[in-house]
Amino acid sequence: MVENEGRGTRPVRKPDELARGREAFAANEWATAHSSLTSADLVVPVGADDLELLATSAFMLGRDDDAIVVLERAHQAYLDAGDLLRAVRCAFWIGMNLAMRGDMGPASGWLGRAQRLLEREQSDCVERGYMLLPVAFQHEVAGSFDAAAQAARDAAAIGERFGDADLLALATHEHGNVLIKNGRVRDGMALLDEAMVAVTTGELSPIVTGIVYCGVILACQEVFEVRRAQEWTSALTRWVEGQPELVAFTGRCLIHRAEIMQLRGAWRDALEEAQHAGRRFVETTNRGAAGLAFYRQAELQRLQGEFAAAEEAYKEASRFGWEPQPGLSQLRLAQGRSEAAAAAISRVESELAEPLKRAALLPAYVEIMLVVGNTEEARRGCRELEEIASMYESAMLDAMVEYERGAVALAEGDARCALIALRRSWQLWHELEVPYEVARACALIGLACRALGDEETAASELEAARATFVELGASPDLAHLDTLISPVEPRAARGLTARELEVLRLVATGKSNRDIASELVISEHTVARHLQNIFAKLDLGSRTAATAFAFEHDLV
Repeated sequence: MVENEGRGTRPVRKPDELARGREAFAANEWATAHSSLTSADLVVPVGADDLELLATSAFMLGRDDDAIVVLERAHQAYLDAGDLLRAVRCAFWIGMNLAMRGDMGPASGWLGRAQRLLEREQSDCVERGYMLLPVAFQHEVAGSFDAAAQAARDAAAIGERFGDADLLALATHEHGNVLIKNGRVRDGMALLDEAMVAVTTGELSPIVTGIVYCGVILACQEVFEVRRAQEWTSALTRWVEGQPELVAFTGRCLIHRAEIMQLRGAWRDALEEAQHAGRRFVETTNRGAAGLAFYRQAELQRLQGEFAAAEEAYKEASRFGWEPQPGLSQLRLAQGRSEAAAAAISRVESELAEPLKRAALLPAYVEIMLVVGNTEEARRGCRELEEIASMYESAMLDAMVEYERGAVALAEGDARCALIALRRSWQLWHELEVPYEVARACALIGLACRALGDEETAASELEAARATFVELGASPDLAHLDTLISPVEPRAARGLTARELEVLRLVATGKSNRDIASELVISEHTVARHLQNIFAKLDLGSRTAATAFAFEHDLV
């Protein structure tokens, strides 16, 4: 629109366009805010304050590149106006946005610029608190958790002193996250809950709200806090659904939802959410998040027996920079490639150092080692999982420990100890409402009961597991379970497990306990326990009698 001025004209903004954009922004109507503010800016460049609104609107619509370009304009506008501190704030958020999408080089450059500008300012200011956050992040990455916690505490104190809710929430969240990584889970979770109070009461700006939501949920999942993760994911979902035009954070929200759905047993719905998230992140070029989305897809496809699709999804996860383990090793195991599974899981196990990441890997490690007969290594992995669980208060970790403890005991021939651990695992998984893990515990309980001669209870437990696997669509587990329900073994075996039959056959060939331990890659103690079970089940009193029994019943 133009206005005549004698020999020239000058552009004139529609009087309501800028106001409409500001009102839409206040109402979280991001598309309208972006459209109106852009229209106003095209006619007459808007001021730095309105550029910040435009940048936020672009970010919330998933237009990260546009948001950064506009925020750079705001940064320069503040510099031109001599408003150094607002320029610092813009530079900080440009750096943060770049860091969130994984562009660490440019992010470091912008954060460095913000710090240099801040050094010109002599007075105390809230921006000093914001610039402590990258310091905390750097210490956290380096493993200097005490230094990271101190930086976060100092930032929170500045935020509280200046009444800046955004800074206080971000710093409190980071402080809680660092405490958790340092093993102080209870104290850390308390701080995360405190940060979430500011989110749920609407005290924070839109971008900070999304950052804290996603960060808290991720922390809950990393420490296996299933109940908290579910509660906050539901809250995040409501926040997202209240903004129909929102794109930012919705991809991560979908991944969180997919993980919760998977635990709850809604696998098909979870797969749809993960696939949607993958498409969203690929479009926004967020490589790390896209890799996580593909990994979640692969996990769900593997569990449902869609091995070819899972293979491709694991490859995509790797291509986007996400380590496809332990899922890929579990896929190899399901495909019957146990040696490949053992090699891959051993490689990644040797590389990981962080306790919580090891806790996520160790259950698969233990189970793969048991399949390949490396009971000693499986026992070591189980002990380490127990040690990690003792550091973190988590019912889910406790359930994982009890299951693996039971699995190892069962493999070693100690069905009674196995049954005690597996019953505890079943109870914990049941309380957490995780049907797949409940069914897996049922299956091993059935095998333990069978080893103890209680065929009736064994059949009941195995059938209960089978019903859940059918309902979930867990076809690989179902196929394996069916071989356990109707095992193919010699009639004369009289309830011996497959491993006990192996030991009996080797005894019949004249091998010593040491020879058998070496051949089966188990300990001599485990061989002796298997022999005790064999003697008890077959009512035999010696190796000579066991050898005679094996030849008489064609077991050799």
